[in-house]
Amino acid sequence: FTLVVFGLLIALGVASLMNVPRAEDPTFPFPAATITMVYPGADPADVERVLVKPLEDAISTLDNVKKLQSSALDGVGVVHVEFFYGEDPEKKQDEVIREFNALRPQLPADLARVEIRKNNPGLVNIMKMALVSETADYRTLKNKAEDLQDLIETVPGVRQSEIWASPTPEVRVAVDLQRLSRQGVSLGQLEQAIRGENASIPGGSVDAGLRRYNLKTSGSLESLDEIRDIVVASAGGRVVKVRDVATVEWASSERNYIGRYNGERAVFITANQKDAQNVFAVRDGIYEKAEEWAKTLPPGMRLELGYDQSRNVAHRLNRLGLDFAIAVSLVLLTLLPLGLRAAGVVMISIPLSLAIGLAALYFAGFSLNQLSIAGFVLALGLLVDDSIVVVENISRWVRNGYDRVEAAVRATDQIWLAVLGCTATLLLAFLPLLFLPEGAGQFVRSLPAAVLFTVAASLFVALTVIPFLASRMLRSNRPRVHKGGPLQPLRDRLHAFNDRFDAVADRVLERVMGAIHRIYGPALRWALSKPRRTLAGAGAVFLLSLAMVPLIGFSLFPTADIPQFMVRVEAPQGASLEETDRGVRVVEAELKKHPEVKQTFAHVGHGSPFIYYNIWPSSTAANYGEVFVQLEKWDPGRSPALLEELRAKFAEYPSAQITVKQFENGPPVDAPVAVRIVGPEVERLRTIAAQVEGVVKAHPGTRDVD
Repeated sequence: FTLVVFGLLIALGVASLMNVPRAEDPTFPFPAATITMVYPGADPADVERVLVKPLEDAISTLDNVKKLQSSALDGVGVVHVEFFYGEDPEKKQDEVIREFNALRPQLPADLARVEIRKNNPGLVNIMKMALVSETADYRTLKNKAEDLQDLIETVPGVRQSEIWASPTPEVRVAVDLQRLSRQGVSLGQLEQAIRGENASIPGGSVDAGLRRYNLKTSGSLESLDEIRDIVVASAGGRVVKVRDVATVEWASSERNYIGRYNGERAVFITANQKDAQNVFAVRDGIYEKAEEWAKTLPPGMRLELGYDQSRNVAHRLNRLGLDFAIAVSLVLLTLLPLGLRAAGVVMISIPLSLAIGLAALYFAGFSLNQLSIAGFVLALGLLVDDSIVVVENISRWVRNGYDRVEAAVRATDQIWLAVLGCTATLLLAFLPLLFLPEGAGQFVRSLPAAVLFTVAASLFVALTVIPFLASRMLRSNRPRVHKGGPLQPLRDRLHAFNDRFDAVADRVLERVMGAIHRIYGPALRWALSKPRRTLAGAGAVFLLSLAMVPLIGFSLFPTADIPQFMVRVEAPQGASLEETDRGVRVVEAELKKHPEVKQTFAHVGHGSPFIYYNIWPSSTAANYGEVFVQLEKWDPGRSPALLEELRAKFAEYPSAQITVKQFENGPPVDAPVAVRIVGPEVERLRTIAAQVEGVVKAHPGTRDVD
């Protein structure tokens, strides 16, 4: 019965490993929203007056608003609202949309674009591909990208696919005013004719016998020739068409967003996954579709798969496998003096406890991410403690002449309370992390959960299956019974091998115990005879450890140490897109000099798509650009030095502020230190802000002061 139960637990652990969602980072609901309004041609003062301020007043009436922050730029207004943690993100998103819709009639009718984005870390893109071509026009790239987008969205587990850095195709009608005047046609007549031909208006219905038919005027022009043949005017038997007074051709909308992949012109396609999905399964489905589709591309156009989040997840899982192998090897090495059989019994507790802990993590709704993996790695050093104590005590009872079954019962009954107290101490050490509040607590929750589930499973294993296995596998003091039969020679050889190994293990154990008695015994007696000196020495060691804290440094969350980082380029307000692009090209040229840089995704006039869970993409701005950089691998020794080298190099660029941003763990924050200056006069605020910026920059240890 015991073997069947624990066989089922192992099967449950394997099934959980196959089905548990895998992601780079944990997802957690975040009640916040960002509204971006694009109003071409408006200066920041007008954007604030007609867009930002009315929307701020409307949203501030909502309940439980924690922070309301806005930016008014050239032609763009951004309002970010954050609610107190614990509010329903979906409900608050609906409230924000409701307030905006109620305000919409009061806003300018010619708003070019409005985007209300939910700040949900689960919407992070797991893949970022580049459709690269130096010769194809943007309309062709857009059409091809849309085909790939439609294919990707059919992959199971994909939530959404988006296209970036592609201007909207449009038909441009270039009017020849002289020809228009000779034909006696006004510009208003031409516009009205084209607009009327492209309209689809329901015309009601008509009954014909037993059937009813819906009527609709035909519109939706589908080719340039249809536009050229539109009749603008007719007089005296003479018909004037669009082709007589204008040139009609394909064009693109205003170029306000430029994308490049490794320095080549490109359009980007991203994909994010639904909640509780396996990133590897979703990735395989996207790759299968994309590779087949890429074979249909015309010459001069290619698809680069680019960024793949599953590589980071695979790296962390491989580290878990490596740490598991190291832990098993070290435990086996340290337990060999107890005997091969005792070591084997203890070794079983490692995979069994991990299997039970993983199953509990899966059924609790957590994913296998960098924090839960770190929890399992941390638990590897804790989950064998209980089993070692139980097995060693059983071995002691066996050496004292008891039968293995009786020894297992008596030894476990003797120390189960001590084992329970030891495990409870470990559980209580991690339990407070499970109840940390707000976003930080939700972010780290999978780490203590993994430790608690696995250590609790190790207690269960140590008090049940370990005594059972010890009663069957440990060396017995009773004489062996020869059963005979064809397998008896094999049994004899195995017993002889075990006897020789046990004899060697006994000699090793005797030497280890002798060394312990020679070294540890006198030290223990000295410590007990001089308790004041012992406590003083322990206190001195503790104080020395505290003195090392400034050398190590302190932060709430560490850096991510993944092979990706961001370079931000911010030109002065009012700078043109070409001026910003010049700064971005400087960054690209510098990155090309470093062989460890694998890929660069340049975004000019817009922020990078949502790639890392706590960095939201920036909206459209002519003076802003980002370069997403992917390294061959993250080298703990070389990569931080590379970032510092790039910071020093980019600091010399005079025309823009260039910042190297390394990804960090934890909930989203604006900066480690943020100083806000509030007042009614913008010019006065700018003056004070410049003074504060100078003070902060002069402080040792600061960087990236924006």
